[in-house]
Formats: sequence, C-alpha cells, structure tokens
Amino acid sequence: MSTNKPATQPRKKGNRLQHYFTELHVGLYRRTGGAIGGRMGGRNLLILTTIGRKSGQERHTPLLYIQDGEQYVLVASNGGAPSDPQWFRNIEAHPEARIQVGKQIIVVTAHKANPEERSRIWPIITGHFQNFADYQARTTREIPVVLLTPVAAS
Repeated sequence: MSTNKPATQPRKKGNRLQHYFTELHVGLYRRTGGAIGGRMGGRNLLILTTIGRKSGQERHTPLLYIQDGEQYVLVASNGGAPSDPQWFRNIEAHPEARIQVGKQIIVVTAHKANPEERSRIWPIITGHFQNFADYQARTTREIPVVLLTPVAAS
C-alpha cells in the first residue's frame, strides 16, 4: 500500500482562509493604488507578482519592503518557519517578476543577496523591522534576503 499523498490535495481550512484574505488584500491594493492595503503597522507594502514554479500561473503576494538605492529589498522570513515561503521558491525558479508599489508597476529581476550583500543590508532590515531579527532567532535556516532590481525600459 502506497503512503504517497495524492498530487492534488484540497486546501486545508486555514490555508483557504489565508488565500482568501491575500486575494482580498491584493485586490484592494490594486484597485486603490495602495491607498487601502499599502501599509501595515506603519510600514509600506508592495505586491510581488511571481510565476509559480510548478503551476506556471501568476502568484501575487503582499510583502513588506525597504528600498536600497534603486533596489527593493524583501525578506523571505516565512514568520521564522523552518522552510522558505512559496514566493521565494517561485523567485528562485523564475527571477523575472513584477512589483506594484502604490500605483506604479515595475518589472524587476530578483536575486538572493550574496553573503556580502546580506551582511551589509541585514542590520538595515532589522533596524526597520525588529520582527525579522526575532524570526531569524526562531529558525536554524538563514533567512534569505531578496534584492529586486528594476529592469530598464528599452
């Protein structure tokens, strides 16, 4: 008897609820150019649009960010969970993405910060968001920092 799970499983109740609220958040953000859903706890949010690594479908995720020069900086904390968030796995598979910052939509290329980039920017991140330092202390994995570089229009 096989103990393998079926390839497609119904979403768990908690996952369905989270998915619903994420879709609602993204929809409100998009319709209002970030006037609704553009801030959380006094911090700015953007909408990251990635391509699903397995599905090939667009995936939209509201995320806290900071800017570092021309780059946008994201933290793949997953709340300090032992695994990386799905959006980060999608970025690794397909580094071309889009972000919406307020009303502006920007095509970006993403990469995981190298050790030098991460060591420079991690103190800046934790200076803005103490919870990321707490999440790092909670997990054994090094939480990835993602740098999004706008693609120059041709």
